[in-house]
Amino acid sequence: MSLASRFNRSGFGRFLNSPAGRAFRLVAGFGFLALGVWLWPSPVGIAALAWGTLPLTAGGLDVCYISASLGGPFRGAACRAAGASPRG
Repeated sequence: MSLASRFNRSGFGRFLNSPAGRAFRLVAGFGFLALGVWLWPSPVGIAALAWGTLPLTAGGLDVCYISASLGGPFRGAACRAAGASPRG
């Protein structure tokens, strides 16, 4: 079983690609962006702004960068389908 398959079938992977996980990623992304604006122009503020784009785009576009980086599907629907498939 590939790393991507194991990730998509794990509880964490299924949570991230669920509607609750998408909402969590959106909130986290906005939180990092707010932190970045608050700490601007320090290096930490710039890093928070850059980092905040990842969960924000992942939640807003329904994509999973973790699954894609492990060689699995990029779209959230495909990740959910892979996570729901029987083990084998």
